[in-house]
Amino acid sequence: MKKMLTILLVLAIVVSSVFANGGNEAKSTSTVAKIGVSMPTQSLQRWNQDGANMKAELEKAGYKVDLQYAGDNDIPTQVAQIENMIMGNCKVLVIASIDGSALTEVLKGAKEKNIPVIAYDRLIMNSDAVTYYATFDNYKVGTIQGEFIKDTLKLDTAAGPFNMELFTGAPDDNNVNFFFGGAMSILTPYIESGKIIVKSGQTTKAQCATPNWSTEEAQKRMENLITANGYGPKGQKLDAVLSSNDSVANGITNALVAAGYTKDNFPVLTGQDCDKPAVKNMLQGIQSMSIFKDTRTLASKVVEMVDSIVKGSTVSVNDTKTYDNGTGVIPSFLCDPVFATIDNYKALLIDSGYYKAEDLSI
Repeated sequence: MKKMLTILLVLAIVVSSVFANGGNEAKSTSTVAKIGVSMPTQSLQRWNQDGANMKAELEKAGYKVDLQYAGDNDIPTQVAQIENMIMGNCKVLVIASIDGSALTEVLKGAKEKNIPVIAYDRLIMNSDAVTYYATFDNYKVGTIQGEFIKDTLKLDTAAGPFNMELFTGAPDDNNVNFFFGGAMSILTPYIESGKIIVKSGQTTKAQCATPNWSTEEAQKRMENLITANGYGPKGQKLDAVLSSNDSVANGITNALVAAGYTKDNFPVLTGQDCDKPAVKNMLQGIQSMSIFKDTRTLASKVVEMVDSIVKGSTVSVNDTKTYDNGTGVIPSFLCDPVFATIDNYKALLIDSGYYKAEDLSI
């Protein structure tokens, strides 16, 4: 009888231990923080990669992830998705906005529920709900592009003058102020001295903007510039085109190729993001460079920021002066951009594992 009681006691302890562990596991599962990640579109390779990297990194860190893409840059869709994330009790929101000024109202809900917001890549304007900003040094992106044009054309030593046209991105993307501003800080002195001639006269941000960073819109504008100014292999020489990113550069390339330009006489052309079509164009000699912003680096940084927020520890930032969204300066972390050319693309893009060699086959 005593032996039976001992066995029953041992079983009772084992069962209670199992249920206790089961309860702890259930509790642990139920308290896993959910992170909302809002991306602007799936129509561009860059944002697909950003979203996938972010989700993978956050899940690896032990978080649930609600990743949403807002159709093809559809603002009402993004607003509705963010609203659902707020109602779904996400602990942190990471948002790459379509229009930096279109989220003021919906983010009031995040502020009311004390949900921290990290603006991702694009600064969200006019909202005091924005807690942090994570991006690459976008002014430096522009200065690298301007310096590349300056060095390639040898503006400090060559006689010139050189004909150039200027393109930037969406007027509602706050990053354009930094991309275009950085590039123009390098190029403006040469324009003012007459070393660079912009025959169209279009040198302001508004004149050079490309709605939605659209390849089609960039192509139309470049076609109009070719016609209006007589640019062509057998016409007026075009020495360089500043393009703030690759989707715009692709439109410019389409127009120039249609006008008869080849790798032997193609203007210096900048870009950004190292999208596959742009890298292939570099390999064919019809795009000169593209800024490489390794989104794996940015995703890892954002995961660190999210982790610090959730755990209540200090969030690492490296800029507390530059990015004012209209409600005050947003503490920011800026990653360093680099640029790819035909000379270094293999080490930068393939050897690093960002692309496979077959991804870039022509």
